[in-house]
Amino acid sequence: MSVVIVGGNERMVCQYEDICRNYGCKAKVFAKENGMLRKKLGCPDLMILFTNTVSHKMAMSASKEAKKNNIQILRIATSSATALEQALAERIGL
Repeated sequence: MSVVIVGGNERMVCQYEDICRNYGCKAKVFAKENGMLRKKLGCPDLMILFTNTVSHKMAMSASKEAKKNNIQILRIATSSATALEQALAERIGL
């Protein structure tokens, strides 16, 4: 399963990737906007959007691309490691 994480803390990018790897997922993390998200997104199975740490413009762009490419989107208010683990556990069922 491939996961794209939009938002979050820049210092926790490696931790987000490790958590996803523990759940058997391959992850791309975009903590801040640098360039066109649309070109870098790919075709993931799930998009996780950390709503408290992402700009409105980036959130709207990610949501638009998810809707256009029929990607399931999960919005999480906090960008903590625990919140990510809980979300993945609910989606994957481990």
